Amino acid sequence: MGDKGAGNHSDVTDFILVGFRVHPEFHILLFLLFLLVYGMVLMGNISMMTIIVTDSQLNTPMYFFLGNLSFIDLSYSTVIAPKAMVNFLSEKKTVSFVGCAAQLFFFAFFIVTEGFVLAAMAYDRFIAICNPLLYSVHMSRRLCTQLVAGSYLCGWLSSILQVSTTFSVSFCASRVIDHFYCDSYQIERISCSNLSVNKMVSLSLAAFIILPTIVVIVVSYMYIGTTVLKIPSSEGRRKAFSTCSSHLGVVSLLYGTVSFVYLTPPSNPELRKVASVFYILVTPMLNPLIYSLRNKDVKQALGKILWKKKALY
Repeated sequence: MGDKGAGNHSDVTDFILVGFRVHPEFHILLFLLFLLVYGMVLMGNISMMTIIVTDSQLNTPMYFFLGNLSFIDLSYSTVIAPKAMVNFLSEKKTVSFVGCAAQLFFFAFFIVTEGFVLAAMAYDRFIAICNPLLYSVHMSRRLCTQLVAGSYLCGWLSSILQVSTTFSVSFCASRVIDHFYCDSYQIERISCSNLSVNKMVSLSLAAFIILPTIVVIVVSYMYIGTTVLKIPSSEGRRKAFSTCSSHLGVVSLLYGTVSFVYLTPPSNPELRKVASVFYILVTPMLNPLIYSLRNKDVKQALGKILWKKKALY
């Protein structure tokens, strides 16, 4: 591979994002579909953040985490969706080398951060249900801030490692990325370098960053389930489960689609692209709906805001 290695990655100035392999007339339809869903992502998550910030009754650890979750969902959708929509209407469908690296960096940053925030939310529900009398002591404002700050730090460190290894390879024969965004797996596929280090880094990130968040979530809900089943009244069990059902729904949506994309064999790239749309756009669109429809406090806060606006008119 010596001759191929001469085409160093520094010679590459841009990449071509293939997007979805459909007839050109469907590109407008894809643009409108992405625009609709992304618009709902913006509206839903900005509304959720506004409700949490403006209503003093929502000044609790759970809503502090939820506000950060909405910000993260909005952010990683924004990293991907606008560029994808531009490419749907463009003939060149290019992205600069720096733009591609930046897109991968911020996407990895926010998606890993979300995993840690979801783990923190699971721990919060564990304390609330299993140790309710000590909840205010354990889940102090300081601890919540530290958990969120630590989540962002882990996301930042992992994204630096991911991007530095992904773009340290050489690109020799092709600049074509078979995806609608700069996905690390597809970038490595057009490399002619030895990818053993990249694979080792990916496994290390999964082992030391992704796996612990899954373990925290699973263990927390095992304890929660055991505690809830010990509650004598069916009404009490229903209320306890209802406080966790929204979070479980969000976790299932995110980890289910991400697992499908990255753990299944890459035999059908188009199917993987469709699955990617779910965790990039559909999940961030549904998360505010899941929390607002199943949460009495959020619905009451939204009602107050709408009533105030109606009173002004």
